[in-house]
Amino acid sequence: MSDSKTVVTIDNSGVDPQTNFSLNPTFAAIVDSRMARRKFLKGSVGAAVAAFIGGSLVGCGSSSNDDPETVPPETAVPLLGFTAIATNRADAITVPQGYSAQAFLPWGTPLNGSYPEYLDDGSNSGSDQEQQVGSHHDGIHFFPIDARGAGENSQEGLLVFNHEYIDNNLIHTNGITTVPRLADEVRKEVAAHGVSVAHIQQQADGSWALVNNSPFNRRITGATPMELAGPVRGSEKVVTKYSPDGSRTRGTLNNCGNGFTPWGTYLTCEENWAGYFVNTDAQKPREHSRYGVPSANGRYFWETATPAADVYQRFNASTLGAEAKDDYRNEPNTFGWIVEIDPFNPDSVPQKRTALGRFGHEGVIFGKLEEGKPIVVYSGDDSTFEYIYKFVSTAPYHKNTAGGHLLNDGILYVARFNEDGSGEWLPLDISNADFIAKATAAGVTFADQADVLLNTRLAADIAGATKMDRPEWGAVHPETGEVYFTLTNNTQRTAAQIDAANPRANNATGHIIRWNERETQAATAFDWDIFLLAGDVGTQTPGTELELTADNHLASPDGLWFDPNGVLWIQTDMSGSQQGTGPYGNNQMLAADPVTREVKRFLVGPIDCEVTGVIMTPDRKTMFVNIQHPGDRSAPGDFTSHWPDGGSSRPRSATVVITKNDGGVIGS
Repeated sequence: MSDSKTVVTIDNSGVDPQTNFSLNPTFAAIVDSRMARRKFLKGSVGAAVAAFIGGSLVGCGSSSNDDPETVPPETAVPLLGFTAIATNRADAITVPQGYSAQAFLPWGTPLNGSYPEYLDDGSNSGSDQEQQVGSHHDGIHFFPIDARGAGENSQEGLLVFNHEYIDNNLIHTNGITTVPRLADEVRKEVAAHGVSVAHIQQQADGSWALVNNSPFNRRITGATPMELAGPVRGSEKVVTKYSPDGSRTRGTLNNCGNGFTPWGTYLTCEENWAGYFVNTDAQKPREHSRYGVPSANGRYFWETATPAADVYQRFNASTLGAEAKDDYRNEPNTFGWIVEIDPFNPDSVPQKRTALGRFGHEGVIFGKLEEGKPIVVYSGDDSTFEYIYKFVSTAPYHKNTAGGHLLNDGILYVARFNEDGSGEWLPLDISNADFIAKATAAGVTFADQADVLLNTRLAADIAGATKMDRPEWGAVHPETGEVYFTLTNNTQRTAAQIDAANPRANNATGHIIRWNERETQAATAFDWDIFLLAGDVGTQTPGTELELTADNHLASPDGLWFDPNGVLWIQTDMSGSQQGTGPYGNNQMLAADPVTREVKRFLVGPIDCEVTGVIMTPDRKTMFVNIQHPGDRSAPGDFTSHWPDGGSSRPRSATVVITKNDGGVIGS
């Protein structure tokens, strides 16, 4: 290997390229056609609307006795009791008057007392990082310490959170400028990905602290051994040098949104994973090409690490040996999954649940649970013109016996949004005659269900799913079971797809869609409408009274979560000029009442950050919010943010602990 060094530019965007060039109708075209014929829903119980949707959408104005507009003012209690805050570009966390926010568990925090301390000059080693909190915090969940996370303890629990990607200019002292890459620098970057499990406890003064030396404290990284579970396990297309029987892989990468199971485990989602690999073969398999595995080099050049090691060579997915078991041509096929982690068992092996499909998972949410009925799981594919999916288990849910096995067997569906406000879930199932007929007509052959799931995007193309504007997080209303999804933006939408009812030819600001399943959560038909069109002051959601103001204008909705009170929390992920000079200030978090459509800004983050991931303790008096990549436009030694440590420090992603000064419920 040559000793020469080549100056390179590292892409820290973490976004995989558009790969959907199917002829399926875009969501924009369907919305336009539908809205040209009919206004958005206004009233969810009236006879005309009942005939249209066959059910209730709580976010629409209602003429029922519970309609806030018909309740006498002296008896109506607003769901959102705080005063909205203004946008700003401060390098700080801003919350409403009467609230406090403190940074907690930033990148580099040692997970036990004997572990290496974080060094602000970026000189921590790869070994150090394996024992410290990872970088770029994202999805998050709080598991009360009692009853395996299903209890009511609000003072102690396991905080589990994702680490999506890294900034080379921040993670190393002077950034990365050369290839081949140094092995220990790559080791550090791989270790900064994944998930942290932190045992935390509230102190007498109300603050929170890590429980040092707790056996629960744990790092899951891009190198942690994992099992493949479900239909893809054992497939010839996941055979590698590391796992000749196709049962195992190493690591989880680009961990974006998250979920949690009814049986007390954590789900982490692999989003823009394809760019970590490289395949220089003249012809790539569809399992690589449809997902955007690059041809020249991986995003961070990990495959060039020297001295060479198998754990890094695996990022070269080119054909190098006589058979798959001789190289890592199938390594990318072991990524793009939802991973289940048991935070209460430090010795447990994470499980990649392949029945849930392989794509750029932004998040994962369970539908409303019903004893004796199948479980339902939703997930979005966060890439331009990709799709929304739903998994329905074969076995029914029973609280006393539920476990990860329910995620190994079932039917994966993809959504089609029809012009009249109805929708269909289309099965991606090799035993379904209609699906096979469509595949045959398209000239596509699948060997088995494992092949369908490995090529989930292709299967969805064939099924005739609706192209969406980058589906991100979802949320399910705790009482009604209605589903909300953020569609963060799509600047590829053309003028040809727009009409007078939806006049935005360049959807740079995104929107939120919602739907109501017909009859049961497992139904194959649903009814939908648009909850919110994001944009600047004055943007109106057609057919509603929601017009954005200085208290709630927003762009690029991303994170989404319903709290137990039924408040919908909306987080934004602006980038580029929107983040730096647009009218929205820094990224933010808002709260929405799904019935009245009242929306208020609750939090503004520091410079260049993304606000992402949110959860509360069971008593709803402590909220945890993640702040990702503050200062992400920094150059080595020239930081655009110094949050959370201040001074001249390099920026660090961190969790923020929010409490109400009077000890009350957050948002009240």
